[in-house]
Amino acid sequence: MRTLTGQEKRTIRFGSILLALYLVLFCGAAVAKRFQARREAYRQLTRQAQDVRDEIRPYQDKVDIVKKLMEDFRLDPMTLSRTSLVAQASAAIQKAATDAGVAPGPIRESPGRGMAKEMASIQFEGSGPVPAVMALLHRLQETGSPLIIDSLQIGSDPKKPGAVKLNLTIVVLDFDQWKTEEVPSA
Repeated sequence: MRTLTGQEKRTIRFGSILLALYLVLFCGAAVAKRFQARREAYRQLTRQAQDVRDEIRPYQDKVDIVKKLMEDFRLDPMTLSRTSLVAQASAAIQKAATDAGVAPGPIRESPGRGMAKEMASIQFEGSGPVPAVMALLHRLQETGSPLIIDSLQIGSDPKKPGAVKLNLTIVVLDFDQWKTEEVPSA
């Protein structure tokens, strides 16, 4: 094999430099385009995440209010079983009465009025001292059932001096019917 002359060596060096520059420029441009496309996809994804965050932000206050109400009333709508809701509510009322110190009397359950969006109506009778009756009325909101006191009658109990007799009509709400109703604007 023959040795290369200085001129041939310079030509090969010059050609390899030009070839390297060509590869760097054109392959670098392709790599830059690829990175630019990835960067643009990332920016677009970031914009979408920001849009979703902005869309959700107004509902965060409502979520916080609902969470607070669920904690205050100890009510979880996901655990409510439509078939046993009235029985659970009746048992919870009896437990709240005995915990408050009210002696529960007869409890009558009747079907609710469909137009009033209620599942059932519970009539509760009991007697006890005034502080115990007031404690029961306060504890009814913590039973974990969707209850509303429809009517309340308090009178003296002739059998027990210092005690009052309590007659409550409690409505158990039907959440399925309330879901589709439009919320009135204030």
